Amino acid sequence: MINRYAIFFLILFAFVSVSAAEDEMVERLEWKTFFDKHNATGTIVIDDGRGVSNKVSVYNSARASKRFSPASTFKIPHTLFALDAGVVKDEFQIFPWDGVIRSYEPHNQDQNLRSAMRHSALWVYETFAKALGEEKSRSYLNRISYGNMDPSTSSGAYWVEGQLTVSAVEQVNLLKKLYHNDLPFKTEHQRLVKDIMTVEAEKEWILRAKTGWQGRYGWWVGWVEWHSGPVFFALNIDTPNSWEDLYKREAITRDILASIGALPANTKK
Repeated sequence: MINRYAIFFLILFAFVSVSAAEDEMVERLEWKTFFDKHNATGTIVIDDGRGVSNKVSVYNSARASKRFSPASTFKIPHTLFALDAGVVKDEFQIFPWDGVIRSYEPHNQDQNLRSAMRHSALWVYETFAKALGEEKSRSYLNRISYGNMDPSTSSGAYWVEGQLTVSAVEQVNLLKKLYHNDLPFKTEHQRLVKDIMTVEAEKEWILRAKTGWQGRYGWWVGWVEWHSGPVFFALNIDTPNSWEDLYKREAITRDILASIGALPANTKK
């Protein structure tokens, strides 16, 4: 009987904790002006870890909970999978260019982990996926509870054209675990992934992030590290004008981060 009561209260406590966490998420309707400024439709989740307690803010909470293809933002966990499986040894390993001419010139050359992340070289990660196979990939996805955990695809990369999907809320949760080295991978591998995610750095802050584009919509996810704590973000927008809309991912996010003092204005080089 005691065990039964103990289980009941544990379940009740978990429910209350989850409900409290949901109550702490604040809808920021005023952020619509930043999306309107760039004529964009989308969502953003910001988890501000500066201060005593985290503050989670969201614009378009319905969309923030909706799952989309992660596209190249999946390179963040995918790199951890490849490192853990020994498909790639370290940041210095060279992946010889396959000779296929692609539309984005930086892809048409040998790559290492750092350049593959920076230039979002899809072909490098397709070699990782082939080496891992669907069964092992599914196992890794389940290990970190990533989105719908489905690596199946009829054609193309499963994180772009396949069945794998993830929400902006889930993206932020993953980033928080990575920041704290709390993912089920070696600490040195998590630190390496964070290092190759570095986009910009100044004396007081470091920006680590990754873009993603599925064709119909795009992502920018990451965080800004401050001495007072990290500020995590995940933005997802529609891209009906294809390449012409891609700049909006960073532009909107930077504007919103600047509005809350999480990133200086006009830092884009």
